[in-house]
Amino acid sequence: MRSWSGPDVPSIGGPAPELRLHDTRTGALVASTPTGVARLYVCGITPYDATHIGHAATYLAFDLLQRQWLDRGLDVVYTQNVTDVDDPLLERANDTGEDWAKLAERETQLFRDDMQALGMIAPRHYIGAVESMDLVVDLIERLGDSVYPVDGDLYFDVHADPDFGQVSGLSDDQMLAVFGERGGDPDRPGKKHPLDCLLWQAPRDGEPSWESRLGPGRPGWHIECAAIALEHLGTDFDVQGGGSDLAFPHHEMSASEATVATGEPFAQAYVHAGMVALGGEKMSKSKGNLELVSRLRETGRDPMAIRLALLAHHYRTDWEWTDADLTAAEQRLDAWRTAMARAGTPPADALVDSIRIALADDLDAPAAVAAVDAWAAADGSEDGGADARLGVDALLGVSL
Repeated sequence: MRSWSGPDVPSIGGPAPELRLHDTRTGALVASTPTGVARLYVCGITPYDATHIGHAATYLAFDLLQRQWLDRGLDVVYTQNVTDVDDPLLERANDTGEDWAKLAERETQLFRDDMQALGMIAPRHYIGAVESMDLVVDLIERLGDSVYPVDGDLYFDVHADPDFGQVSGLSDDQMLAVFGERGGDPDRPGKKHPLDCLLWQAPRDGEPSWESRLGPGRPGWHIECAAIALEHLGTDFDVQGGGSDLAFPHHEMSASEATVATGEPFAQAYVHAGMVALGGEKMSKSKGNLELVSRLRETGRDPMAIRLALLAHHYRTDWEWTDADLTAAEQRLDAWRTAMARAGTPPADALVDSIRIALADDLDAPAAVAAVDAWAAADGSEDGGADARLGVDALLGVSL
């Protein structure tokens, strides 16, 4: 599956402070100090509807992370999946009468268009579930005795991993309280434990399936990401990322599957973005309370203003989208562009240093945005607009 055409990130040079990120597993800030190569996996979309602001906020967080690593001269290997066959996609296709594969391709292309418009750095590896069947089968076979059948399906014994629960920090009882509403099937008869998760689903009437050494079927959600990440990043990669709603079950399950199969840690840090609400509830395709990136673009809103509206919120916070967010961002974007075009500004070096310091502290974008606001409002005797523009583009991804 092809990626989108990402922006060329300008090189600005200069020292960058140590980067610290909040690791969900430890609940603390941890140093991110890759050597030479930085490896990142971010869970992608299930393409049955358009990209909403909540999606964009999550992918923006990890775009900022990539820019931090690039600023340190690292080679970033970023992998993202597309769950282009799964129950929600098949249900939407059945409801609308559209071919499921065509629906997936159309919505995946819309997602790529939205990400490109928002200035997101494209993944090096952008991989669909459909093209990863062999990887999934190989990984399931490596799980050995932790795999067992239930009425033709294959399940993973999550407690084969003695560290199961450490990614999310939840107890079994806490997990069971939310497992069903987050795509699990705790009440299915025949499972060894209610938290055990589906690895391979045998064919269902009217649904696609693939021939394999496991028999015909299709993969479960968690094993898909584990297989793709291990193939393209290896074990113990630097950051597993996604929205906070993925810490359990998705990242918990994927990490356990990979650890049991390889005997090695899955990822060094688990970094999660907060949820964005609309109308008092988290944006959700199932609920329909969405503000779509494509809809905003179609009405002529500047994608850089959309990006700035997201940057005004720290990536780990939960917050609610309002029209005022975008209006304020448009005003800020105009002020920045005006300041950078004028003669007589403060020097850019101090601004770039301030942005770097803010982002090195757990990707504190609001502090970085405030630094640009202060620079844009100040008078000066230098012509620092061009260098300031370059720094804002490289570190914040806002093209001015």
